[in-house]
Amino acid sequence: MKYLVLLGDGMSDEPLEQLGGKTPLEHARTPNMDRLARQGELGLAQTVPEGYPPGSDVANLSVFGYDPHQCYTGRSPLEAASMGVDLGPADVAFRLNFVNLLPHYGKLYMSDFSAGHISTPEAAELIASLQAELGDDRFTFYPGVSYRHLMVWRGGLDELSFTPPHDITNQPIDEFLPKGQGAEILIDLMNSAQLLLNNHPVNNRRNAEGKIPANSIWLWGHGRKPAMETLKDRFGLSGAVISAVDLIKGIGLCAGLEIINVPGATGYIDTNYKGKAQYALEALKRHDYVYVHVEAPDEAAHSGNLEHKIQAIEDFDKLVVGTVLDGIEALGDHRILVLPDHPTPVALMTHTSDPVPYILYDSKARATNASQVEGYSEAQAAATGCLVSEGFRLMEKLVAP
Repeated sequence: MKYLVLLGDGMSDEPLEQLGGKTPLEHARTPNMDRLARQGELGLAQTVPEGYPPGSDVANLSVFGYDPHQCYTGRSPLEAASMGVDLGPADVAFRLNFVNLLPHYGKLYMSDFSAGHISTPEAAELIASLQAELGDDRFTFYPGVSYRHLMVWRGGLDELSFTPPHDITNQPIDEFLPKGQGAEILIDLMNSAQLLLNNHPVNNRRNAEGKIPANSIWLWGHGRKPAMETLKDRFGLSGAVISAVDLIKGIGLCAGLEIINVPGATGYIDTNYKGKAQYALEALKRHDYVYVHVEAPDEAAHSGNLEHKIQAIEDFDKLVVGTVLDGIEALGDHRILVLPDHPTPVALMTHTSDPVPYILYDSKARATNASQVEGYSEAQAAATGCLVSEGFRLMEKLVAP
């Protein structure tokens, strides 16, 4: 038996007036997911436990089969694992976003949480300058992809609270700066970074080209190194993970999975959807389990771009799900789990903790609710009455004998 997870990050949403009361998932053309929903088990899964922030870290841990109550320490330690950064027991990792802040009437506003989706080479130059000027025996800066990077505070403090930058777009930042023990140290660091970035050659070039400059850093998602069992130890599975995002790769590494990098995988709507599906099918020839993560719907929703979110969902259905369905029969018996990790309502431009619609398709089994299912959507999933209240148990359902 082969097991495949196809995850469209942030696909689920809320009904929108401009779509006639439909969600983007209901409005989008998704014939492949609709067919799987009719032929498999359709329901809702609570991937974000009560009391936890509705982030991709918590939600994807659940989909991988890990109970966040048992292993979640923060987002950044998982990204550190992906980047090959070894954390000591006293180290605290932080996600570092390059962002754009705009002054207005004496306040600074979060204008763009991605600094105009700055390119990876440009960002690497900025990180190198931060390390040269601000790095020391306490703080180390590591380059990642586009606007997503890492900072490690050696022997750092972790009784802190942060707000993700994508949650405060177009809002003044004053109330959302780091809080807690040691917060003033991090705020000073952020202010020093602003001074450094303001006249940096990279940003001077971006300004000259009419692009959004990366004029500040934003720290969030902190935590210490987690302890996690591998999927081999837990379920006897060998596997692989395919994603453009360090967070998902980091979870995969902690789970003992092979990390497969697909050319052209960007984490945005221009990503290589079909390539991800093709690499997944090849990986299933040598592995039992593959986890395919597509970031594009989430990124579009964070930007408040409904057109791009619908496009990302349709491309996910056609180029990822469709390509998989065209090729997976040749690999024999299989089960496919299709779902988002969490909702990202485009009107809110941030995550929520509502249950997400999932499809569990088994090539050997008959549909459990085919007579009442028209297609794949939040409302159709809710109407089945099937709820997995602990999202991490979806993995148990996927691999159950």
